Amino acid sequence: MYDDASYYTFIPNAATQEERKSTPQHRRRQSLLKQPNEDAQANHRALEPIGETSANPGYNAAPPKATLSRRAQSYTDFHHAARKVLDKDSNIERKKQFRAHETIKDDLDFADWYGTLEADLLDTSHEEYTNYQKQLELSSAHLDALLSDTTETLNLLSSLSNSFKAVEAQTTTFQKQCEGLIQEQKRLTQLADGINHNLKYYSFLEPVTRRLNAPGAGSFVRSEEFSSMLARLDECLEYMAAHVRAILHYFGVLTDTLSQPKHREAATYRSRYRLLMTRGLTLIRVNFVGGLREISSDVTKRIADRQLNETTMSALLYAKFRVGASELKEVAQEIRKRSVRAPGAEPGAESEYQSLMNELYTSYSATRGKLVIPLIRKKIGDISAAPSTSKELVAFARNSIGYTREMCSEENDLWREWFEGNDGLYDFLESVCEPLYDHLRPRIIHENEILKLCELCTLLQTRYMHDQDDDDPMDANELDFSVLIQPALEDAQTRLVFRTQAILRDEIERYKPKPDVLDYPTNNRRVSLSGTKGQRPATSGRKGSIAEPTTPMPKTPMIVEGGDSPNGQWGFDTQAALQGWYPTLRKAIWLLSRIYRLVNSTVFDDLAHQIVHQTTLSLHHASTLISASRTPADAHLFLIKHLLFLKQQIVAFDIEYVTPDISFDFSGLSATFYELRDRGGFFDPRNLWRKFGGGKLLPKVVENMLDAKVELDGRLRAVITAFTGAFADRILGPVDEKKVAKKGFDAIEAVEAIKRVADDEVRVLRRKLEEYLDDKRTRETLVGAVQDQVVQG
Repeated sequence: MYDDASYYTFIPNAATQEERKSTPQHRRRQSLLKQPNEDAQANHRALEPIGETSANPGYNAAPPKATLSRRAQSYTDFHHAARKVLDKDSNIERKKQFRAHETIKDDLDFADWYGTLEADLLDTSHEEYTNYQKQLELSSAHLDALLSDTTETLNLLSSLSNSFKAVEAQTTTFQKQCEGLIQEQKRLTQLADGINHNLKYYSFLEPVTRRLNAPGAGSFVRSEEFSSMLARLDECLEYMAAHVRAILHYFGVLTDTLSQPKHREAATYRSRYRLLMTRGLTLIRVNFVGGLREISSDVTKRIADRQLNETTMSALLYAKFRVGASELKEVAQEIRKRSVRAPGAEPGAESEYQSLMNELYTSYSATRGKLVIPLIRKKIGDISAAPSTSKELVAFARNSIGYTREMCSEENDLWREWFEGNDGLYDFLESVCEPLYDHLRPRIIHENEILKLCELCTLLQTRYMHDQDDDDPMDANELDFSVLIQPALEDAQTRLVFRTQAILRDEIERYKPKPDVLDYPTNNRRVSLSGTKGQRPATSGRKGSIAEPTTPMPKTPMIVEGGDSPNGQWGFDTQAALQGWYPTLRKAIWLLSRIYRLVNSTVFDDLAHQIVHQTTLSLHHASTLISASRTPADAHLFLIKHLLFLKQQIVAFDIEYVTPDISFDFSGLSATFYELRDRGGFFDPRNLWRKFGGGKLLPKVVENMLDAKVELDGRLRAVITAFTGAFADRILGPVDEKKVAKKGFDAIEAVEAIKRVADDEVRVLRRKLEEYLDDKRTRETLVGAVQDQVVQG
């Protein structure tokens, strides 16, 4: 029924009389939660009888051994315990009465004893009821105590629950207050950190100002502290730029941008930090220039004190400059890092500190130039005065450019030890190449031999220019000498084009042939008698074929010069092949082969069209002269032969550019003026303005496309048509329109006449073709064309 045994502990079960006597009378009070049956225990302790004092002399008065009394676990246990106590009390009373009976001495004692015995008998008869009554009273008291303790316990628990709720409410309130305080602490901490973070960008101004403006501030430029200070300045400038108050014009009203938090004094501090940065970088420039000046003065003094050979001079000029280069390079790198152009800047715009970096480049270039350029100028002068190169343009260019390239390579390596990147490098190297240009450019300008100019262009293009078809990129630190030698190549190409135009004008356009040059077909027979005809190889791809042309036609540009070998590049006798060519045609092919791949492709196409055009006109003029002195057939075959040669030769030069020939046509303008004069309104501004608005007072721009290949094909087609037409007309002479229209025309006789004329004319035709053309297929093609015209006629 009841689980907690502590509430039902009233009497000990196995304790002896001596142990009960030694049981302490006062015990420590327990907590309210552990003493619900205190009153009941007190009542039960009152029921325990007080034991008699033992007269046993061996009685030990010491406290008994402490034992843990067993607690009753249920109401049944409590009933047996109470019953045992009551029986023990009855036994004690009987023993007392028995002792009293033993002490009866008289009647009074007997009466007392009898009365007592009678009372005891009555009590004994009611003992069971009395014990039960006492048991009920004890149970009632016990239950009352339990109810009282339970009520007190419930009240205590209720008060504890209320206390716990109050404590919980207070704890929750306290927790919220603590959380609020923690949040406030965090906010204040962040605010303090933010203020400290923002303040450090402002507080750095004063110490760095004192540092940079102090006497001897340039003494610590090469230290790590100075680099750290510049890095801090960069951070401060970036911070101020991000927080400066930006003012925008919006509908005429000044407004602040709110994209980022702005600081009122950010603009002021930014300008002051920029001044300090400029001051720091200026100190670097001063220190760099000072260190460079010290090295230069030392080298100059040593050179002036004694005469040095080339090896010692080279070691002094380069080894001395390499000693302190690494330290000054790190210093100059501070300026270079801050001279990078900002993203989004306009093309061509320089960064704020680029001028300081340019001053370093200029100072270094001037210092090195004073030491190196006089030596280069002296060396180039010695090369120019040497007997082997004094009059030979190509030999001088080869030696002087080779020496200059070597010096530029040395200066490039030294530059890499002082600076990063190529900014300013090629400007300095151009000044190093000035002695070369001073000697080479006048020689190029005064050179009239086109062969030497071509050889010079070939030398520059093959040995010094970078191959554009090469896909391998150049190393960033490798010297690109082609940039430096490009002006010399352009000078040579310009001079080559000028000389080509002069030769075109003097020897092709203004060429006046002599009578022996126009002696055709005698010139063809001279070529045949020289034996060259039998030596010409077949070029069609089938060796020994009688149908192949015997005239050599090279598939690549023919280079014609006085020094060609008898069996040259194409395996045939070049001079023999050119003996039957007209001089202007020979000169044209020679010019084209010379300038091919030596000048810009656009320039070459323009020159090639002019050369082919003028050569075609020259051949047509020669054909006209031959027609006057010889027969029209000779003139036609002369023109066909040379035009075919020219057409086959220019194929190898890959001429594709078409030159626009632009001119102004003033014919409409003159007609308008005549019209106004005839009307009488020549001086009327309204008429002039009306004509001007209609475009009649403006000249017309006429753009003619000059395509020499098309022109050549057209002239070749026209002369072939004229040649075949002349023979066809002679063969068809017996049946011309006038004879056919006459009365008595005999068709059979006319056909017989045509056969006779055809036999004669064909023999003449074949003989003429053999005198001019070596290609049998070409001859048969022309004979076939004549036959076709005769059949069609």
